[in-house]
Amino acid sequence: MSRGPAAHGRRAMRGRSPDEPHRASTPLELTFDLTFVVAISLCAAQLAHALAAGHVGVGILGFSFGMLGILWAWMGYTWFASAFDTDDWAMRLATLVHMVGVLVLGLGQAPLFASIEHGHWDNRTLIAGYVVMRVALVYLWLRVAREDSHHRLRGRAYAKGIVIAQLVWVTLGVLDLPLVPALVGSALAMALEFYAVYWVQRRTGEPTPWHPHHLAERYGLLVIIALGEVVLGTTTAVDVLVERQGWTMDAALVAVAGISLAVGIWWCYFAIPWGDLLAADRGKGRRFGNGHLPLYAVLAAIGAGLHVIARYVEGEATIGAVGAMLTLAIPTGLAIVGIFFFANIILPGGNSFHTRIIGMVAGTLAAGVGLAAAGVAVGWCLGVVMLSPWVAVVAYEVRGHVYLVRLLQRYGIPTTER
Repeated sequence: MSRGPAAHGRRAMRGRSPDEPHRASTPLELTFDLTFVVAISLCAAQLAHALAAGHVGVGILGFSFGMLGILWAWMGYTWFASAFDTDDWAMRLATLVHMVGVLVLGLGQAPLFASIEHGHWDNRTLIAGYVVMRVALVYLWLRVAREDSHHRLRGRAYAKGIVIAQLVWVTLGVLDLPLVPALVGSALAMALEFYAVYWVQRRTGEPTPWHPHHLAERYGLLVIIALGEVVLGTTTAVDVLVERQGWTMDAALVAVAGISLAVGIWWCYFAIPWGDLLAADRGKGRRFGNGHLPLYAVLAAIGAGLHVIARYVEGEATIGAVGAMLTLAIPTGLAIVGIFFFANIILPGGNSFHTRIIGMVAGTLAAGVGLAAAGVAVGWCLGVVMLSPWVAVVAYEVRGHVYLVRLLQRYGIPTTER
């Protein structure tokens, strides 16, 4: 019996067509995302612990840095795969290395938060995981440089930029500097990561052949993963309430409020045809990509806020009712405002209707926090906060979609998404 070619034999890594029909996320990409579920959850759990203990500065600093590393690593792989994925054995093994790095990155969250709390900056485990992922990405870019003559310069430039940035990270980890110098050094290293992308784009001119609808789908899937933190936070809060009080009205309100927040924000995000907008103007690709960094962070922070409320109800939080509600209301507001502000940036000509939606959402969230200040039970306060995304949903379904359709028609943008 003759032996045929391997099922996933190595293929030349060349740029894929950005107009490829029916391009969708692959099982490999979905498996890759699973590791980010864990990393984001570990980072959000540390944020919840810090906020519940009243260490707001520690929580915000550690969460910002931890999430930035997680999300930037995800973006680097995602954009590369959208443009060059071959799904051969070499790509699969490089993805496996990425996944190992993500898990190490997730395990570095606890040491980072603990060190900040004690006036130090221990991000060595984070750096180790991050460098593992970036080494795999360097290998992939060097494959492009070797196997795709059209993108050879780009492949070499990206590989060089990533290597330089990793040398800086490793140096910072070896030096083990005090908090302030280490923080400044880490900020400069992260700025170098961003600048490397800008430098490559300026040097090579033509963008990578990423697929607009594929990329929009990938980003949408990570939104759903981040919303999973809201579901987890809801489950934790309800579990605490039921264990202490049984199934009461408060427990039911928390359950309904948490899931309603997740679904409402999901509805707001997917009301915008991101893929069609990217296909119409590829020049907004990086704006689309980088703009999601803070959005993902605040979505995960909503789940952390629900964790904090659970600890408050359990009597284990040092902050009061208003503080607990603020840990939920602030990221919820930032998420909803961020979606529509972001849409205004991506949409041609903008959409003033979104500004009015933002005002209504802010008023609803303020009412929820105000009720907590007045001594109303946490469950009822959550019920009011829960309404905030649904104010936006109703406004969009009744009138907002009309503005959106007219705007797209005015600029001749066809829509394939619902």
